[in-house]
Amino acid sequence: MDASDLEALARAVAAGELTAHELAERVRLDAVADVGYAQVDVARGLRTGVSEVVYGEGKRPEEIAGIVRAMRASGQERTLVTRLDAEKHRAIEALGCTLAYHAEARAAVAGELPEPDGNGEILIITAGTSDGAVAAEAEVTARFLGNRVRCVRDAGVAGIHRLLRHADEIARAQVIVAIAGMEGALPSVVAGLAACPVIAVPTSVGYGANLGGLTTLLAMVNSCASGVSVVNIDNGFGAAYQASLINHLPGKAS
Repeated sequence: MDASDLEALARAVAAGELTAHELAERVRLDAVADVGYAQVDVARGLRTGVSEVVYGEGKRPEEIAGIVRAMRASGQERTLVTRLDAEKHRAIEALGCTLAYHAEARAAVAGELPEPDGNGEILIITAGTSDGAVAAEAEVTARFLGNRVRCVRDAGVAGIHRLLRHADEIARAQVIVAIAGMEGALPSVVAGLAACPVIAVPTSVGYGANLGGLTTLLAMVNSCASGVSVVNIDNGFGAAYQASLINHLPGKAS
């Protein structure tokens, strides 16, 4: 159930087609869909504005399909599934659950992507081509959440001129997601050019001393630039979710 579903129920009460008690019962019962192996939070969209997102890794295809169906049965037509490999996606499709698959992002979407309704544009910048999978996850998530998105790939500080070519896009952005492995310097440089929040995403890309992204994470947490916040290693989803919240904030009070 989302806000539009609740409005429809409220109109039914106003028209005398539903009692106030029936409305309260419907909302209470719709809060959780118990499918046995999962307690699906079908009312999350009402509380937070975004429906529950399904983390695909570690779940069996039939479990993912069941959760998507439970959400659809509650009126939630649009669902995002993250960390989903191609083989598992094919198995879900074979179960009759249709998902649009985004291979690089390892993510899938049930239903249509919405029209963008954010205040501005989310700019996603990667330091290197090897950071592309994390950027793809961030892009799919941001579009799923109703944002206009622009991506700049392979613009790391090892060739600073590649980044400076995009100074106009950096200046126009409402919020920036900066994704980098290795030494993790990109977010600090971007934040020195931008007048908006910068969300830093450390990636596990790098040689041994990168320590699976831990070195990059610590570098980003210790950024000397103002306006930088940091999410977990390889967490393109979390960065895009946070960016979307920022992009949908109301403006200053008049």
